[in-house]
Amino acid sequence: MKDSPSSPTLPPQGAGSSLSLWERVRVRVRVRSIAIYSLLAALLYFALRNAPLIEIWGMLRKLQFWQILILVGLNVIIYILIALRWWLIVRAEKKDVSFLPLLAARVAVFGVSYFTLGPQVGGEPLQVLHLQRNYGMTYTRATSTVVMDKLLEFLANFILLGFGLTAIFQAGIFSASGNISLASLSGLIVLLLLPPVHIILLAHGKYPVSAALHKFSNNKFVRFVAASERMAGTFCRRHLGVLVAAIFVSVLAALGMVIEFFCITLFLGIHLSFWQTIAAWTAGWLAFLVPLPGGLGALEASQVFALGAFGISAVAAIGVTLLIRARDLLIGGLGLLIASHGVKK
Repeated sequence: MKDSPSSPTLPPQGAGSSLSLWERVRVRVRVRSIAIYSLLAALLYFALRNAPLIEIWGMLRKLQFWQILILVGLNVIIYILIALRWWLIVRAEKKDVSFLPLLAARVAVFGVSYFTLGPQVGGEPLQVLHLQRNYGMTYTRATSTVVMDKLLEFLANFILLGFGLTAIFQAGIFSASGNISLASLSGLIVLLLLPPVHIILLAHGKYPVSAALHKFSNNKFVRFVAASERMAGTFCRRHLGVLVAAIFVSVLAALGMVIEFFCITLFLGIHLSFWQTIAAWTAGWLAFLVPLPGGLGALEASQVFALGAFGISAVAAIGVTLLIRARDLLIGGLGLLIASHGVKK
């Protein structure tokens, strides 16, 4: 006996309210997108309003092949050092970890983070996934290696940020005198002390992040963070030599980024003093903290502002940012390809 044709499915009770909620969410997303892209458009306008594209292209065409090779070589070295830091941390307790796969995973992390809203984070779960899939590490232990990796990255970046903010005042971007007082550096000193103090506390069995979170909740996430932080502390106590080596490698990677920026400005015919170079690089680094993919618009505006304070034309400043963009898009695109290949597996 054949079944009779089914009647049209009626919407479940409460569907109208769910749809209304969904519509409200969509409106919020649209409003946020409009706000973000309006900010982006304003930043791009500020950066590009005085920069003829023909002149910019003419400046970029002056680059010699050997100069491009130097920039490529510097970036290869920088990413080798970044991956080496993580490899040292992981290998301290798991000797069979291969370096090249970790290097590929680190490039994938950059690709995901670069195109994600936020201050250059978002790809770290790929590091955890790589260690889980390929070496059978538990989620908590793999996360603890990423915690140490990011902590040492912040340590090196904050050290350079200290020099950079000092350079911004010293170069006179915000004041004609270029003088800087101890009071104006007090907040900076506190900021710079956070990563080393955290590492010292971990080495002595103190877990500040876990303690702070436990005051508000004791859910699974907080317990997971506490377990990861305890494992990071165990690493600090057991492998002091590896920790020092990883810090040294991290500082070298950060210095490599500054050297690369110096080479970019030099190759484009922009001659800056030591303090001016550090100040301009710091302005660009801070631009990536803006919650836009790759700091789009913010980087351009930061270089037009910072280099403009040193008498450098907007054309030259945009030339610098275009070269930085070309580098980031190339590495970020390669990272996304690696990430997509890993997901397919």
